[in-house]
Amino acid sequence: MVSYVAILLTFVVALIISTVIIFVITKLFGEKEGITTAFLAAIIGTVVYTIIYYVLGQGWIAAFIAGIVWLLALQKLYTIGWLKSLVIAIIVWIVTSIVGWFLPALTGPM
Repeated sequence: MVSYVAILLTFVVALIISTVIIFVITKLFGEKEGITTAFLAAIIGTVVYTIIYYVLGQGWIAAFIAGIVWLLALQKLYTIGWLKSLVIAIIVWIVTSIVGWFLPALTGPM
């Protein structure tokens, strides 16, 4: 049985990793916002995916709806358009998937 401390530690480490990945990728795209915005994007992404997966179950429909909501969050946090938020989200997803093979990752795009 996994302890609550282990779950919390995994969540915190995954949140830090996701925040850094979002921060670096958005900087590569010329965004000026700081690490706090990346942290908010990681938290929002995790919360959105967790809630939608809880309500709708895992599957393509839940992933699509959660993805759209996360794109809206990226647009508002970084003041960017649909296309740029989509490209950033795809790259974040790819990088976090690769990193997730080696380190813990968050639910959703993180």
